[in-house]
Amino acid sequence: MNQDDPTEISHWRPLRLLQARMDDDIARLYAEARIDGLKPSYVMELIKLHVHGPMTIKELAAAVRRSHSALSQKVAAMRRAGLVETVTGADARSKRVMLTERAEGLIGRLTAEWRATEAALAELEAELPYPLTRVVADLEEALARRSFHDRIADRLARDPDWR
Repeated sequence: MNQDDPTEISHWRPLRLLQARMDDDIARLYAEARIDGLKPSYVMELIKLHVHGPMTIKELAAAVRRSHSALSQKVAAMRRAGLVETVTGADARSKRVMLTERAEGLIGRLTAEWRATEAALAELEAELPYPLTRVVADLEEALARRSFHDRIADRLARDPDWR
């Protein structure tokens, strides 16, 4: 381990890598089912559009709690994959996003995968002495007491390299 490289220590990397491995497993299921162009990260948005109908990018971003910019990029990728199409909204600046016929044909499978994934996650959590959902809730409570920003800012204020 290189002591000059602070990125060698990361509390978040193992969680990010775990989630990436799990997403890869879901993507493998799509490949086995011969569903081309679908990524696990698209499924929530596709289901939201199916359940709630066409939405502007702003509305869809709010529904999935993402930034407008991030959702705009994701919608562009889903459009290239043939899963959504966009039309000009009520004003020329907004776009309405809707599912394509292809995506509508996949919705039953996507909702089945969502339910199976959530059930598998619940099964995994039942095997743990301290489930991740509890960890997240506890982290949210701790951050409500003192924000992540403030915790980092306090350390930076004492770090001569930051000044």
